[in-house]
Amino acid sequence: MRNSYLVFGQPLLEQPEIDEVLACMKSAWLGTGPKVAEFEKRVAAYKGVPHALALNSCTAGLHLACLILGLQPGDEVITTPMTFCASVNAIVHAGATPVLADVDPLTMNMDPEQVRRKITPRTKALLPVHFAGRACDMDALMAIAREHNLKVIEDCAHAIETEYRGQKAGTIGDLGVLSFYSTKNIVTGEGGIVLTRDPQLARRTKVMGLHGMSADAWKRFSDDGYKHYDVEEIGFKYNMMDLQAAIGMHQITRVETWWQRRWQIWQRYLHELKDLGLGLPAPWPADERHGLHLFVLQVDEARCGISRDELLMRMHKQNIGTGVHYRSIPTLSVYQRRFGWRREDTPVATTIGDRTLSLPLSPKLTDADIGDVIAAVRHALRAS
Repeated sequence: MRNSYLVFGQPLLEQPEIDEVLACMKSAWLGTGPKVAEFEKRVAAYKGVPHALALNSCTAGLHLACLILGLQPGDEVITTPMTFCASVNAIVHAGATPVLADVDPLTMNMDPEQVRRKITPRTKALLPVHFAGRACDMDALMAIAREHNLKVIEDCAHAIETEYRGQKAGTIGDLGVLSFYSTKNIVTGEGGIVLTRDPQLARRTKVMGLHGMSADAWKRFSDDGYKHYDVEEIGFKYNMMDLQAAIGMHQITRVETWWQRRWQIWQRYLHELKDLGLGLPAPWPADERHGLHLFVLQVDEARCGISRDELLMRMHKQNIGTGVHYRSIPTLSVYQRRFGWRREDTPVATTIGDRTLSLPLSPKLTDADIGDVIAAVRHALRAS
């Protein structure tokens, strides 16, 4: 057993980030300023869009996306039950009503045929989530959106590197939202970015993300002299700080190198865990690129002789941290109370949510770390 605990989702932080944060602190400009602007520029260039608007979280970005696209109380937004609660909460906080479409058992992404079955005259938007970094079937979803005049918000919390048939995830719908939470492929501690090609949507995102003000503090106090601001809308305090961007602006320069390292880990997991009766991630089409954010196992007790929760605890006792991504949304009590959702409403997602277990997948991991993870899985299954 390892001597030290292997934390799940630990980020790799290198010297340039540390130096940039120190420079930021020494400059005494900690809030939204030039480093946020530089981070936005670098992310926009990587994703191939003209506009990337930095906020304090992906959740904030999803919330603003719902509001900026004009969702109103009574409007319905179709999303997936295999997601973090933030995807659903953003819809609720915008005053709209979430509707769940079950997932494909292989991709674990929202099934377009299930989406079609959920459309009503009140449906106004789709919110697909590129689960674990695998692209949703965006051709099918965009066709549905065009047919029914729906807006599309891509939840790209797992998908900064993800590509779908030559298109970058987050640039296909009306708006895409990235996450830079501390377990993501690129981190700022907390943080998110809204992507769009539409200059009007970009401007409203920027304005609504900082109280509804017409100019942020950096612009008001820049070397050009003080400029008065207007408050154009009732906005939110969702802006990113330069302290956060100081980390992200260097992380984004290594996104491809780190993807390659995660690919090496992914291939080793596939090779060394293939004979254990576990459900492994399904392959994806050659014209797509997986973001490789989560390596998700499916633990079927009938096949493995052990439940997901027992495997998780046995891994923990061997000093290996794991994750559960995710318990299906209808199994969570607040949504059962508020919407009357039940486990059987989305049977595929419920089955996946009862079995899913994510292994550590970070460029910070050494070959020895990966060996420890594999050995712990094998030992835990043998113990059953």
